[in-house]
Amino acid sequence: MAFKYVVIGLLALILVSLAKALYHLSGSRSGDDGKMVKALAWRIGLSVALFALLIIGYYLGWIDPSHLR
Repeated sequence: MAFKYVVIGLLALILVSLAKALYHLSGSRSGDDGKMVKALAWRIGLSVALFALLIIGYYLGWIDPSHLR
């Protein structure tokens, strides 16, 4: 059950990072370009971590696939 909360937490962090990048994209200040790139880099890193966590969870048996046909 805790695995589900970790996945949901990572998804929330990905959305927050994406919103932060959008905020810096819409701003017209001179230092916002670097902040936007950093926020997008965090989003990519979190997405890769989530993907790796899902694969590890599957192989360790934390995730049971449904056998629906």
